Amino acid sequence: MFKFLKKTRKRGWMSLGGILLCITGSEAMFADLGHFSYAAIQIAFTFLVYPALILAYMGQAAYLSKHHETNYQISFFVSVPESVRWPVLVIAILASIVGSQAIISGTFSIINQSQSLGCFPRVKVVHTSDKIHGQIYIPEINWLLMILCIAVTIGFRDTKHIGNASGLAVMTVMLVTTCLTALVIILCWHKPPILALCFLLFFGSIELLYFSASLTKFREGAWLPILLALFLTTIMFVWHYATIKKYEFDLHNKVSLEWLLALGPSLGIARVPGIGLVFTDLTSGIPANFSRFVTNLPAFHRTLVFVCVKSVPVPHVPPAERYLVGRVGPAAHRSYRCIVRYGYRDVHQDVDSFESELVDRLADFICYDWYKTDRTNLYTDDAVTSRSNESTSDGRLAVIGTVSLSGAPAYEIEETLQPASVSGGFTSVESVTDVIEMEPVRAVQRRVRFAIDDQSDTDAQSEINLQSQQELEDLFAAQQAGTAFILGHSHVRAKQGSSLLKRLAINFGYNFLRRNCRGPDVALKVPPVSLLEVGMVYVV
Repeated sequence: MFKFLKKTRKRGWMSLGGILLCITGSEAMFADLGHFSYAAIQIAFTFLVYPALILAYMGQAAYLSKHHETNYQISFFVSVPESVRWPVLVIAILASIVGSQAIISGTFSIINQSQSLGCFPRVKVVHTSDKIHGQIYIPEINWLLMILCIAVTIGFRDTKHIGNASGLAVMTVMLVTTCLTALVIILCWHKPPILALCFLLFFGSIELLYFSASLTKFREGAWLPILLALFLTTIMFVWHYATIKKYEFDLHNKVSLEWLLALGPSLGIARVPGIGLVFTDLTSGIPANFSRFVTNLPAFHRTLVFVCVKSVPVPHVPPAERYLVGRVGPAAHRSYRCIVRYGYRDVHQDVDSFESELVDRLADFICYDWYKTDRTNLYTDDAVTSRSNESTSDGRLAVIGTVSLSGAPAYEIEETLQPASVSGGFTSVESVTDVIEMEPVRAVQRRVRFAIDDQSDTDAQSEINLQSQQELEDLFAAQQAGTAFILGHSHVRAKQGSSLLKRLAINFGYNFLRRNCRGPDVALKVPPVSLLEVGMVYVV
């Protein structure tokens, strides 16, 4: 390589952009990291892809060294023996299909993870496999890729220009990956900075040599990936910037807990049967869209749950650590806060399973909360009464799914759908001293069994058990009455005095994307019959 560059000088340096095409395509298999494990890709590359590339290029080099004096251009298929030319052509077509499929799958994974982190507009994500995790399909992106492929083919009409565009794209990806790996060496692997610097200088210098050679082909097709990258970066920046500004607006306009607790019949506010799930991005306080909802419709549900669905920057969140549940106000108010955490590669639940699991987690929290009250030795009547009526702190949450309830009042839930019966519960107990049967609603009979320690003879502990039973009964009665999903329907506009660039980004760019992408109700799979939307204007 050194002799080649020394002999050819500038012409050899400019040819590096074409030499780069020898490895483009082989890196496409690494885009399958969202679907296959590291070991599978390492084994496939080491024992199949790499030997096949070496053998193919050794054969071409041997043919070129023997026929280099010919006047016509030597292509790949000319170097293939006549007897196997057609089978090799079929294999080449299949390889191109596999390579394009790898890029498409990689694009789906990246878009899905980006929208989970709030960096891309919401699109429809279809999980194509119930058994293999990570296999997804995004219809909008698939159609967009098809349109771009046809447009590039018709626009360029030349494989040389398409090769120049591909070469610059691949080289840019490698250079960016090297820079990010240097940061990973310092921040994640906690290695000395000098090691990261040596890594960056060694690999970065080689890649900069190829990158600079690819830039010489900018006018010959290499401008396309730069243009597409700028376009996608603009979309992601505008969406993420507006999302952050919306969150800051919600944060500064949230309502105090005292306002919620003051709502009652004296103000003409009614509590209707059922569960109200108020979706918000806030992890504390009362969102402004709920205050607007109560102002226009002076009623809300007897059981109120403020749900915050968060995508955390980790691939997966264990199911046992997914739900954080706490109270909003005293126990008698029947208001809760639930933070549901998903990793950016987790599969979101459908609305039916989410609703039932949320109610189960609330029931677990109620038992845990009253059990904790019992364990703190609040055995006086005054203490139990204050537990039910005092305003508790809005911010103390428990991870439901990992808490230990050994020795707590156990309960069992049974649902009967005509003849079938499904039961599940906490730790088993020897005696069940109290059984509360609820009225059947919609041909569904729900039985809640509470096991109370026979040895508990204090009035305070009996009062605690009674109040926990009552709260669980209210929760399941509200579930039978129905669930309503309360979401904000937002319109964002830039405040007066904003710069021209900000007004263009917010008033036109973000609102155009919001109107033409999927709404939060579609993303959360909320049934229209249970949806209540509250209009909100965000001035950011």
